Amino acid sequence: MLLKNKKILLGVTGSIAAYKACEVARLFVKAGASVQVVMSQAATRFVSPLTFEALTRNPVLCEDSESWANNLNHIEISKDCDLFLMAPATANTINKLSKGIADNILLQSALAFNKPIAIAPSANTNMLNNHQTKNSLKMLAVSDITIIEPQEKLLACGDSGTGALADPQEIFWQCAKILLKDPFWSDRRVVVTGGGTVEKIDDVRYISNFSSGKMANAVATALYLRGSDICLITTKETNGLPNNIYTINVESAEEMLGFTEDALRVARKGIMSKPSLNNPDAIGMIQKEPFLFMVAAVADYTPTFPQTGKIKKNTIGENWNIELKQNPDILKTIKKDGIKTVAFKAEMDSDNGLANAASLLEDKGADAVCYNLISDSNSFGSDENEIIWLTKDGQIKMEKQDKLSLAFKILENAAKLSV
Repeated sequence: MLLKNKKILLGVTGSIAAYKACEVARLFVKAGASVQVVMSQAATRFVSPLTFEALTRNPVLCEDSESWANNLNHIEISKDCDLFLMAPATANTINKLSKGIADNILLQSALAFNKPIAIAPSANTNMLNNHQTKNSLKMLAVSDITIIEPQEKLLACGDSGTGALADPQEIFWQCAKILLKDPFWSDRRVVVTGGGTVEKIDDVRYISNFSSGKMANAVATALYLRGSDICLITTKETNGLPNNIYTINVESAEEMLGFTEDALRVARKGIMSKPSLNNPDAIGMIQKEPFLFMVAAVADYTPTFPQTGKIKKNTIGENWNIELKQNPDILKTIKKDGIKTVAFKAEMDSDNGLANAASLLEDKGADAVCYNLISDSNSFGSDENEIIWLTKDGQIKMEKQDKLSLAFKILENAAKLSV
């Protein structure tokens, strides 16, 4: 219930992509939001208002349904809404909206709305690239209206190019970010590592572990929704994540170490002290302290002599003794000055696991540890998790829940590390 108690006003214009607004509405409803729909007269030619009423369980505002005997009118409908999303938004609507023209019920509703607005353009490539439309989009962006960029693909008109409505899931993510942005995490640079590293034996075999990368993906998603500037370094797939999460795909522990150090170097850039007696020339805003969430399950060992190609079975014999060397300990190796570090530790030892996890606070300089007691290999890859949050000040048990909800709880506690 990511958007529980949130109310969305969904504006649908007369684009062939209007049918995709049904999926957008469904995603909001599934996330717990209340959705109110307003349709231009042109939009009703593509999708029936009844379709949206069935999906949202709310009456739809259009030219034929407007009433001043209740709240179904262009003034009252938006008063308790948190966000006005226009998806799809035609070139006609974009150009009129930028100039304050309100000649239909949807634009009248937009003109009366005084909270965040997002638009997802959908139009022919030439119509979007027309200098009038491009200027209108720039003007809307300057007015703090969020533009959810269209996709580049074969359009319904037969032309190829930019103009297809953004994927409904991406529209959902960007709108959720507007609604869930948090002052502490907003514009803060954060590095997240995820997945189990892959250590090559040869070009077809490797050593790894059962880590799914789901917890790292959940942490990255929660950070995105809170407004952070994220770099996700992972060995796993990131399908379904918001497009604007900057992702680096790696394999080995050595690669992960190198890219993590590089990402933290970038994250630290621009940090500036306040003007003081010792530094009177320091000017500008102070960058927020970066964070590192070390969620990845890094392999302890890697083959000493990885081979090129495929090693043939008949050249090995009945027994195969692979010489291994210890991987660098990423958490211990990286410099932690100027950052806050949250480590993740999975243990199967119910007697000593908690103590082993707590030792990371001293031995490896972590500011906090998320400790997870697992039973066996079947514990990996689930959609739920439970952890104990450890700091030098004590511990907090976080009950079993879906990983995204757990990620929000982790961020809530991580924010206290900077207090």
